[in-house]
Amino acid sequence: MVIGRIADGIWRQVENVQDAVSETFMEPVIRLGVTGLARSGKTVFITSLVANLLDRGRMPNLVAAREGRIEAAFLQPQPDDTVPRFDYENHLAALTGPTPHWPDSTRAISELRLSLRVRPNGLLAGLQGPRTVHLDIVDYPGEWLLDLGLMDRGYEDWSRETLARIAARPAAAGFMARVQELDPEARHDEPLAQELARLFADYLVQARAAGFSDCTPGRFLLPGDLAGSPALTFAPIPTQGASARGSLHREMARRFEAYKAHVVRPFFRDHFARIDRQIVLVDALGAIHQGPQAVEDLRTAMGETLGAFRPGRNRFLTNLLGGRRVERILFAATKADHLHHSQHPKLTAIMEALTREARDRAQYAGAGTSAMAIASLRATTEDTMTHKGEDLGVVRGTLLDTGRQAAFYPGDLPSDPNHLLVPARSGADRWLDQDYQIMRFAPAALELRPGDGPPHIRLDRAAEFLIGDRL
Repeated sequence: MVIGRIADGIWRQVENVQDAVSETFMEPVIRLGVTGLARSGKTVFITSLVANLLDRGRMPNLVAAREGRIEAAFLQPQPDDTVPRFDYENHLAALTGPTPHWPDSTRAISELRLSLRVRPNGLLAGLQGPRTVHLDIVDYPGEWLLDLGLMDRGYEDWSRETLARIAARPAAAGFMARVQELDPEARHDEPLAQELARLFADYLVQARAAGFSDCTPGRFLLPGDLAGSPALTFAPIPTQGASARGSLHREMARRFEAYKAHVVRPFFRDHFARIDRQIVLVDALGAIHQGPQAVEDLRTAMGETLGAFRPGRNRFLTNLLGGRRVERILFAATKADHLHHSQHPKLTAIMEALTREARDRAQYAGAGTSAMAIASLRATTEDTMTHKGEDLGVVRGTLLDTGRQAAFYPGDLPSDPNHLLVPARSGADRWLDQDYQIMRFAPAALELRPGDGPPHIRLDRAAEFLIGDRL
C-alpha cells in the first residue's frame, strides 16, 4: 500500500509537469472546482455560469466581458475521457424551458470545458493577438466534500468525536441505543456490522434533512456501486486503545482505513490535486432557519475541510516540483434572491463570519479568498409591503410545492453576525429574538433577449474573482 501511494505521487507529479509546461507555453487552462453542501445549488450555479459566459449581456462586472475582450466562447470535449460530461444542455433546458423546474442534484463527479477566445489588454494588447483560455469546470457532490477531513484522522479519534457530537441529537437515538449495547471487543459478526452501518446511514440521512453539515462518511449517502461493500459497512463505536485481532473494533477500524484508501484518497488524488480555483457554495439561509446548532456545525465544517484544498500560490516552478495549489477560494452564500437586496450585505457579513477561520488559514498560505451572497438563477422579484405600520422589503415568486404566487419576508437578519454566532457557539437550542423562515421557490419563466444569459445576482462578480485575473 505504501509503495502504491509513492507510485501514485510520482505519477501525479509527472502529470503536473506535463500540465504546467502545456499551460505555460500553449493554451492556459483554469481548473475550477465547484462544491458545496447539500441543497447549495451546485448544478444551477454551473449551468447559469456557463450560459452567462456564452451570452455575456448580464456580466458587466466580469471585466474582460465589459471591455469586449472576450471575442468568443464555445463548449469543447473535456480532457478527462474517464469523467462523465456535465449535462449542461439538459440542465439549461430544465431552467429555461416553457415549464421551468430545478434540475436533479449532483450525484457523481462530472466535468465541462468552456473555451474563451480573449484579447489581451494593457501593454500586450497591440503586440499579441487573441489567445484561447480553457475553463475546465469540475463538479462533485457536496456529500463527498467533508470526507476530506477524514484523511488525517484515525478510526478511534473519528469514532470518539462523532459519538460525542451526535449523542444528543434525536435523529441518532436509534443508532446510539444500539451502540450502547455493544461489546467492541466481541468477535466480529457481519450481520451486526451491517445493522450498525444501516442505522448510522439512516441517521446521516435524517441529519442532512435537519440541516446538519457533518454528514460523514459522504458515500453512505450516495453509495453508488459501492453499496453493500465492506468499505461502506462500518460505523463509529466506543473504543479504548488497541483491540484483539478478529474483534468488532478491529474490523471496524480496518474498514474505516479501507474507506479512506479506496474512496477518499483516490478522489483527492485524481481531482482535488489538479484544481487551482475553488468555489464553495453554502446554503447559509437554510442553516440559519434550522437554528444555532446547524449554524455552528456549518462553521466547523467549513474550517475542517479547507486544509484539503491545499491553498497557496500556484507558480510555474511550484507546478513542476510539487503539484498544484488552490490559488483562489470563494465562499458563496446561495439563494440571495430569497432576500430583499437591502439584506444582502447582512448575508455577506454572516458568510464572512462563518468562514473567518477557514479564510484566514487560506490567506496565510497565500491564497486569495472572498465571501459574497449570490443567486445563480434569480427566481424572485422584489416588492415593499406595509406590516403594522412598517415597510418591509419582500420577494415575490412561485412556490415550488403549490405553484401559487406568494410574497415572502424571511425575517430581519442581524447587522452584527455575532448575534448568530455567539448563541451558535454556546450550544443554544433556538434563536431568542427572531424566527428565520425559508421558502422554496420554483424557477421563474424566462424570456431572454439575444445575448443575455439567465438572470442572476452577483454571478459576474463571482466569475471576476475566480477567473478574471486569467482573462
